[in-house]
Formats: sequence, structure tokens, C-alpha cells
Amino acid sequence: MTDHDLKSLASSIQAVSSPFRNYLNDLYEKYRSLDEGKVADYIPELALANPEWFGICVVTSNGQLFEVGNCDRLFTIQSISKAFIYGLALEDWGREYVNSKVSVEPTGEAFNSIVLDEKTNRPYNPMVNAGAIATTDLIKGNGSTERLKRVLDLFRRYTGRDLEINVPVFLSEKATGHRNRAIAYLMLNFGMVTDRIEETLDLYFQQCSIMVNSHDLAVMAATLANGGVNPITGERALDEHYVQDVISVMLTCGMYDYSGEWTYKVGMPAKSGVGGGITAVVPGKLGIGTFSPLLDVKGNSVRGIEICKDLAKDFGLHLFNVAKPERDLMEWLERGESVDDW
Repeated sequence: MTDHDLKSLASSIQAVSSPFRNYLNDLYEKYRSLDEGKVADYIPELALANPEWFGICVVTSNGQLFEVGNCDRLFTIQSISKAFIYGLALEDWGREYVNSKVSVEPTGEAFNSIVLDEKTNRPYNPMVNAGAIATTDLIKGNGSTERLKRVLDLFRRYTGRDLEINVPVFLSEKATGHRNRAIAYLMLNFGMVTDRIEETLDLYFQQCSIMVNSHDLAVMAATLANGGVNPITGERALDEHYVQDVISVMLTCGMYDYSGEWTYKVGMPAKSGVGGGITAVVPGKLGIGTFSPLLDVKGNSVRGIEICKDLAKDFGLHLFNVAKPERDLMEWLERGESVDDW
């Protein structure tokens, strides 16, 4: 058994008997019957998801694990990949050059809008499709195979395990991705992307088709919370100098055109995807991963939003909260208090 396996086993044993896991279980029961929203169907393969699937996972910056529900259920990462690819582009090129190709301004437009900044011709931010395609275009590598290997290795460092691409989803996205092609060619016209359009779009569709679960999303968020170092494996996934950039854009732009209300009500840097996942970061403390494929009209997981709202409210996890929370989660975890002590 490897050191990684031992750490995972220890975290799992701790999670089974933890009062915080009981809290999460209560949260799970509270929202498992919530059936608002609908499963995404604009990509045919996504429509096959079971609306009852639901998982919640929390991983602290020191590697403690707490999870309930369908945390091993795999689904495609979709737009959540955008935040992490943005970090890789920053490592490849640096802030100044990346910013010359992709802005960091929030937009009230839909995530797949065919619109660029009128003054600079840049896509507004790396969390909408236009910005994400431009960011993916920046990923270095000698040809499509090497670039894909770099992307998969990036997510391996974040999650601590090798990930696979859902080929039917990739092919489905490729076959129906005409709007993204229109976006890419518009940006080519303004010099925001290179002329390797089909190669970059294939890489973009592949990154969105990577299979993850809510456990993976929590570890990925905890890695950002831990300054770019995976708290389970100890491997660095992102240069610490760019963690601030990634989570800043996640906070302002990560929840599609719900981002402003999300920042106001929840206040955690986060990224959602139409596969039903949400990954949320509490800097210096923990990462949250949720999965439920029922989406609201803006493309965010309905149950996932409610889970994060409750966690933020109950434990004072809003980034700008200055009042002492009624329940200090980190102190509580360290002391091992029971729920009755709240």
C-alpha cells in the first residue's frame, strides 16, 4: 500500500466517525428531494444523466476528507475545466501575455455568447466559452497529442489520480459544437487565437469531456485552497504565484451569469459545469465538491448551489465575512466536537 493509499484510508476512517460528516449527511437528506431544474440536453450524451445522482465532498487544506452520497459517481467536468486550464496558460505564458488575449472582466452574457470586448477584441474572461477557447489555444505542446498529455497530467496533479476522457461525450461535443467554431473563427479574425482552430477546439472538447467525481472536485478546490499543492499527495499542481489569479476569476466569473449573486450570497471562489458539478474554494481552509445534474436556467447545479449557501451561512465561509461565525468549522474539526455542542 502506497503512502497515498494510507493517507486516503486514514482520511476515510476519520470521515466515517466525524460529526461533520453527520452535518453533511443532514444536508444531503435536506436537499436530495429537491427536484427543481433539468438535466442538460444540448449535448446529447449529457441528457443520459440520472437526476437523482447527488454527492457532497469536503477536503480540508490538511487533507481531511468528508463525503456523503454519490461521491464516486463519474461525470464530465465540462466548464469546471476552464479555471484550471487558465492556470496552466498562466504558467506557460505569464500574466501579461495571457491578459493580452483574455480579459478578466465579468459579463452578464450567457456563457456561450458570441461576443468580444468592443475596444480590445478580447473575450471577456476565461470562464465563458470564448475566453476558455482562447485560453486552451495558449496551452503549449508540439502537436495535439503532447498538448492533450499536458492537460491530462495537469488534472492528475490536481486530483491525485489518472483521469480519462469520455469519448462519446467528446464526439458528441465535436459533432454539435458549431457555435464554438463560430466563436473561434471570430477570435481568429481579431488575432486572439492561432490558426490551429480544429486542433484547439478538439483539445477544448476533450478537456470538457474529462471524467471526474465530486471527490475529485473537492481535492482540486482544496489544492487551490492549499496554495496550489495537493493536500492528499503533496504534489504541486499550480505555481503559487498564479493561485490568486485563478481563484479571483472564479469568484467574479465562475458561476456563469449568476456570478454576482453567488458572490453576494455565498462568497466562495467557485466554478460550475453543465455536467452538474461545482467546485468551491475557501482559501487557506478547504475545498468543496458537489454533484447533481439538475441545472437551473443559467446552467448551475440547483442542489449544489443550496449546499454551498448552507455551508457558507452555517460556518461563516463567505470570503468577506468579518463577523465571528456561530460555528467555526476549522476549530470544530480540530476539537472533534459533537453536533450537540453547537
